[in-house]
Amino acid sequence: MKTRFYIKGKASTRGTPPNDCILFVGWVAVISLLSLSCNVCAAPDFVREVRPIFEKSCLPCHGPQKQKSGYRLDVRDIAFKGGDSGQTAIIAGDAKNSLLLHYISGEDKDMVMPPKQSNVPRLTPDQIATVRDWIEAGAIWPEAASAKLQDLQDWWSLKPITKPALPKTSTPDNNPMDAFIRAQLVEKGLTMSPQADPRTLCRRLYFDLIGLPPTPEELDAFEREFKADTFAYEKLVDRLLASPRYGERWARHWLDVVHYGDTHGYDKDQPRANAWPYRDYVIRAFNEDKPYARFVQEQVAGDVLYPGSRDGIEALGFIAAGPWDLIGHAEVEEDKTDGKVARHLDRDDMVGNVIGTFSSATIQCAQCHNHKFDPFSQEDYYALQAVFSALDRAEKTYDLDPRVAAERAALTARKSALQTKDKVLAERIKQAGGAELADLQTKIAAAQSVAAQGRRPEYGWHSNIEPKAETRKWVQVDLGTPIALDRVVLAGCFDDFNNIGAGFGFPPRFRVEASDNVEFGGTPIVIAAHDLEDYANPGTAPQSFVATGKTARYVRVTATKLAPRQNDFIFALAELQVWDKAGKNAALGAAVTSSDSIEAPVRWGRKNLTDDIYPAKSNEGLILLHRQRDELLARVTDEPTRRARAETATALADVTKQIAALPAERAVYAGTIHTGSGAFAGTGAKGGKPRPIFLLARGQVTSPGKEVGPGTLSAVTALPPRFEIPLDASEGARRGALAKWITDEKNPLTWRSIVNRVWQYHFGRGLVETSNDFGRMGVLPSHPELLDWLAGDFRDNGGSFKRLHKQIVTSAAYRQSSKVSNVKAAQLDSNNVMLWRQNRRKLDAESVRDATLAVSGTLDLTMGGPGWQDFVIERPEHSPHYKYDKADPADVKTWRRSIYRFIVRSQMQPFMTALDCADPSMRVDKRNESVSPAQALALLNNGFMVTQATHFAARVEKEAGPSPQAQVERAFRLAFGHAPSAEQTTKLTAFAKEHGLPNLSRLILNLNEFVFVD
Repeated sequence: MKTRFYIKGKASTRGTPPNDCILFVGWVAVISLLSLSCNVCAAPDFVREVRPIFEKSCLPCHGPQKQKSGYRLDVRDIAFKGGDSGQTAIIAGDAKNSLLLHYISGEDKDMVMPPKQSNVPRLTPDQIATVRDWIEAGAIWPEAASAKLQDLQDWWSLKPITKPALPKTSTPDNNPMDAFIRAQLVEKGLTMSPQADPRTLCRRLYFDLIGLPPTPEELDAFEREFKADTFAYEKLVDRLLASPRYGERWARHWLDVVHYGDTHGYDKDQPRANAWPYRDYVIRAFNEDKPYARFVQEQVAGDVLYPGSRDGIEALGFIAAGPWDLIGHAEVEEDKTDGKVARHLDRDDMVGNVIGTFSSATIQCAQCHNHKFDPFSQEDYYALQAVFSALDRAEKTYDLDPRVAAERAALTARKSALQTKDKVLAERIKQAGGAELADLQTKIAAAQSVAAQGRRPEYGWHSNIEPKAETRKWVQVDLGTPIALDRVVLAGCFDDFNNIGAGFGFPPRFRVEASDNVEFGGTPIVIAAHDLEDYANPGTAPQSFVATGKTARYVRVTATKLAPRQNDFIFALAELQVWDKAGKNAALGAAVTSSDSIEAPVRWGRKNLTDDIYPAKSNEGLILLHRQRDELLARVTDEPTRRARAETATALADVTKQIAALPAERAVYAGTIHTGSGAFAGTGAKGGKPRPIFLLARGQVTSPGKEVGPGTLSAVTALPPRFEIPLDASEGARRGALAKWITDEKNPLTWRSIVNRVWQYHFGRGLVETSNDFGRMGVLPSHPELLDWLAGDFRDNGGSFKRLHKQIVTSAAYRQSSKVSNVKAAQLDSNNVMLWRQNRRKLDAESVRDATLAVSGTLDLTMGGPGWQDFVIERPEHSPHYKYDKADPADVKTWRRSIYRFIVRSQMQPFMTALDCADPSMRVDKRNESVSPAQALALLNNGFMVTQATHFAARVEKEAGPSPQAQVERAFRLAFGHAPSAEQTTKLTAFAKEHGLPNLSRLILNLNEFVFVD
């Protein structure tokens, strides 16, 4: 029997005891041994001997900073239970079957821990023995020696919203928000600042609520009303919220957050012609004060939750608002690695846009591993990808009128049923017709293809191109000898140039003449004269002109008025036939001469005019083939089948005609099922069936794990994280479930997120400064009770934005002066986090531009529609270059509000960028407010500002008259809403006299007061 001894942390299993230890046999000896003060102990001590080994060789990969495979060796429970594998790592008393020992001992040569590439020292044999003996002896791990895991669920933003009681303050408040703010100020011994003056309040409200300055007359009127009417301020708020300009202002904030743009971005930054309906939807939603829950639901699943409605379709532009990789989708097959990456990133953007916008959560951090700071798992992330797995970004058609939408849906369903019936009948007929029918169908298809194309290379002759229609052109044939004529036939061309199609180049006015004189001298024989009135374009149908009784060798057609092409004019014919009395085409193969010829062999040559190849002849062949097919079917099929097929064809033609008669559909670039072909095939070919989504190891598309179904954040414990959806449900059921999850009253993230965003735009800083991140890496709320009170009140009162705006802007906190008059407050809270004053703010780029147009008198308030463009596109067919320097700043089409600007991702507008405009490739929760030399130079020298300064000067001169002093005063009032001081008047009047009124206007538009709001 071998006895195990533990000496100085090392084990000995020799048959005899070591020389420096006395062996006592029996229980008495053992008890005595335990009482000795020597180096013999019962097992390795975890704190002194085992933990140092773990810290040196294990914790770099399995500790507080990293947890590879979800395993930690600093937390007792996790160390024993194991990581993501679910296998027990430490079995007390059984080292042999403990996975931990298996890996560190090197028993598995392919899985030795730590691995070589980790640059962490491996365990020595003595260290391995120590760990083995510790496990064998019972793996004693004191509670105090275990790291404590933070409860990730215990976080303010994930807790239920509880509407707190209003604090009691010394000053009675009409607005509940002020009570919360004053309560914190009182704790610091501070008070609010005085209320701003009426003119400052008016200008502040105008820019905040509608993004435009008040006119001097509006300021004067408000100042009078403010003194006379207690409710003047509230009435002004109501008027501004009722203005259509309100929606334009607040839609711009929303479009920043969802990174809206009018181009795709990436390498080939192609335009999106139909992105703008989503922008107009957002404006309309704000103006209509759409309840926030519905606003959210329409953008995520409007087509499902509100079918047939215009808003339910246009709102889906939200899903597609961000960048899109044209090359990765349209040029790379979906089953290729790069194609998988492109689509993974596309869904990632959709997930980030939805959860970041509505929940202020950074779920995208969990695509490669569980979130490092917040309780979001990788599975949560891929469950959200599964929600959007059927969608692509593409054009989605819809009807503006719900009644038309319903009618179109019914007709489309009818058409689909008829097509199914026709397919069954066609298969029955195909079987009956056999090989003979198949051969005829092949020939018909080929003939139809030629007819559909409308041309072969040999179809016709074409004159030179002329700038004027009145230029005369002629073409003639030489029959070789004089013959007795019967008729002359002219066949028109087909060419899809400029979408002209059938009748391309057929002259509106012409003469057909015959002669034996090649020069057509003397008096030619007139066969047809249509040179006084326009001849209706016949398309490709042959036109026959009687020539009976006439004999001649040459036949000439003279165009006296040419056919339009594209800002120019031509003469073209597909075939010229001259038939004799014997029924022979004497012009077949005849020599052709003409006044000129474009001659682009084999196209458009003179010889093509008499080669018997022309579009109408293809139709004749089709007629013959159809007749042969009808005769075959009459032989091989029964009459009821033929009748059913004919009736189905008639019904199909009728329903197709009815669909065509409906008002034209609109289109919006949206998240939708794509039904294309090629690389960008989408899921339409599979009926919109969602793509399977797998949990990707480290986010690699080449390392798929288990399949994940649709769901959302498990951290919101008040709601189920996974959606119970029938297997046969449409993909929209997934989005509908997510939309309802987001807008559920028990979801705390949604309601806190939106009120914080609105607060931020009114005060320049949110109650949570990181408005896109309510997690542990974000900033804690400055006024948590106020945030919850606002969230609960907003949620419980219909989610009305206008009501929320009014609550905020009528508060005493909002109406404070922005002047720093409280020295103590400035020392204690220099960043004004506690809101002891209002914040002076710089106008955003759009407000600066719109205000410039407003004071210059040039602002065009036309609403909606495609965006105006302040650039010229070069190389539009490949990778467009958007050249802002080539645009005309005097183009009145660009004088609409900035919200309607066509927004390019790859090449941002330089003037707007200098003024801190949002980058449309990113979700921007808060814009920069910088002051730089580049801004000063842009405001002084940009073509837009110079042009508008000229118009500003013209307005001032018209309204103030010739007096320089009066002009200075009027310009000042238009720009700032008040008269200049005496000193300002003197200096600016002298400047105007020396440099002119346009330069004075330019100077005023560059003063700080113009671009800041107090």
